Amino acid sequence: MLRAGSARELREHLLAEAPLADAIVMAAAVADFRPAQRSDSKIKKSAGPPGPVELIENPDVLRDLVAARGQGAARPGQVIVGFGAETGDVLEHGRAKLAAKGCDLLVVNQVGPGLAFGTADNEAVVLSADGPEVKVARGPKEVLADVIWDLVTKRLIPD
Repeated sequence: MLRAGSARELREHLLAEAPLADAIVMAAAVADFRPAQRSDSKIKKSAGPPGPVELIENPDVLRDLVAARGQGAARPGQVIVGFGAETGDVLEHGRAKLAAKGCDLLVVNQVGPGLAFGTADNEAVVLSADGPEVKVARGPKEVLADVIWDLVTKRLIPD
């Protein structure tokens, strides 16, 4: 097992290991931004309130995996699945994200109070770069996982 303490470490591990995988399912959400400076020690109250926290963009791990695959750094037929936790128009944002990332499948779902994070159930739409949208009704997350793996398997083992 490889451990990653940051988005940059995750990116490096995945780019190194991805060529060996038939499928990559990016179920972990990486923060879009990180603090520009990291403190190795506690910021104490006695020093007064800290200044504003400057943020910088994290690497886009999913996009980088797809780009590496396009440069021949993948097994033939490799399937890459991304996730999009969205607010507002889930399908519009999801379709735009699918086009921008270039993955094979993108699982998009609405997030908000009582939705997705910290719940036992979820609902989602699985978008594909070259096929139909698959709606998964609200239910146990295991059911959603089964649908995703069925779609991945169908791509790995065509009819």
